[in-house]
Amino acid sequence: MDINLNEQELNRRNALNELKKLGIDPYPAEAFEVNAKTVDITEKYDPQENNFQDISIAGRIMSRRIMGAAAFMEIQDQYGKVQIYVKRDEICPGEDKTLYNTVFKKLLDIGDIVGIKGFAFVTQTGQKSVHAKSLKVLSKSLRVLPIVKEKDGEVYDAFSDPELRYRQRYVDLIVNPQVRETFISRAKIISTMRRFFDEKGYLEVETPILQSIPGGASARPFITHHNTLDIPLYLRIANELYLKRLIVGGYSGVYEFGKDFRNEGMDRTHNPEFTVMEIYVAYKDYNWMMEFVEKMLEEVALALHGTTKVDVWEKEIDFKGPYRKLPMLEAIREYAGVDIKGMDTDQLTQVCEKLHVPYDKSMGTGKLIDAIFGEYCEKHLIQPTFITDYPVETSPLTKRHRNDPTLTERFELFVCGKELANAYSELNDPIDQLARFQDQLKLKDKGDDEAMFIDMDFIRALEYGMPPTSGMGIGIDRLTMFMTGKSTIQDVLFFPQMRPEGGK
Repeated sequence: MDINLNEQELNRRNALNELKKLGIDPYPAEAFEVNAKTVDITEKYDPQENNFQDISIAGRIMSRRIMGAAAFMEIQDQYGKVQIYVKRDEICPGEDKTLYNTVFKKLLDIGDIVGIKGFAFVTQTGQKSVHAKSLKVLSKSLRVLPIVKEKDGEVYDAFSDPELRYRQRYVDLIVNPQVRETFISRAKIISTMRRFFDEKGYLEVETPILQSIPGGASARPFITHHNTLDIPLYLRIANELYLKRLIVGGYSGVYEFGKDFRNEGMDRTHNPEFTVMEIYVAYKDYNWMMEFVEKMLEEVALALHGTTKVDVWEKEIDFKGPYRKLPMLEAIREYAGVDIKGMDTDQLTQVCEKLHVPYDKSMGTGKLIDAIFGEYCEKHLIQPTFITDYPVETSPLTKRHRNDPTLTERFELFVCGKELANAYSELNDPIDQLARFQDQLKLKDKGDDEAMFIDMDFIRALEYGMPPTSGMGIGIDRLTMFMTGKSTIQDVLFFPQMRPEGGK
């Protein structure tokens, strides 16, 4: 890598070399025993109890003030910051003052990682701190941190440029501690969901990411090539078809947290690589799944916030059920002011033109209905709302509605105008399923590059018999956005997809 160094970075490399000349390894191999966290000192130290008197703590230097033979510095670990008091004659007993005068004063920088051994105390200003008895260099930082500064209650020099933050997430995590909290919340969302499923006896499984047929959703896949087998392979666009094979195999309930990939557009709520949770439970239908989703989201909100009410994008969203249930065609009648029930493709095209809804000639009835819904309805669905009973054409893996064979037993959960979850009463009729796949091929021939492939092995699995089943998929990235109030998906992904640096 070609590195163009500025003066500060050159000084740090010079300091690195000076440390080595003094016999100090700036990247020691041996472990440093840590027995305390910063938060332990700041929250649990009690001078009356005289606890924390044999501390071994480590962290990154975030500030320092040298005052002759003494100094204060602040170190940061995952949990927060704590002040360290360093006195020259204590860390350098006797005549050798090299460590303090040369190393601490001249060769250590903000960003360096150090290990401190000492004891807790309270300064004259009342601040809980650590009195250092020894100091060890654990890692020399060769880059200058963009330290956030505050003056008169205002923050400046913040590391706030979105592109830099997403490209250099490691720096973002160092200087913006609230970012770490977002990802701790994300982990808690997943662990809460996993516990919710496990307590009900459902089995967590793993299914293939590289697939010979991209199935389970209508989406454009990423394509690669396997050299040994000399065949094309696809990154999965959904977990669905493999999970339903496991229901055929006899499991009563299975779920998977996994990465899916779709070679489609990017915006503030879409990333080509995303995390999804899919769950399938035998002998259930989509009505049961609605109640299941309500209870699951209540659990997640309570685990994170202690309440089901969450502030999302300047709106208070209540995740406590029951949620409103609104059939798709009724939503269009309510928000677009038109009754489209029973319309064919030509009639729906005329409606799109009248309502100024963009469309193209490859769209069948289902996609035209979906386009009208997206343009006129989604923005009104702020509080959690189940949109139910989708057209057959856009739901090729879903049972036909028990009361209307032109519709399916499917719902999507919308929050703040965005889809959060998608669920079905799963189609388990192999003859109907094959016909639906064949209809998808006709759409593909018309130019729909998101239409599904035919998976004949999945048809064969259904021919062995799959019990009545309900399945649901929920986007973990978007759920994290809602539960943490973040407005872009990039804020809830450690490393969002971006163009190469300097690339077009």
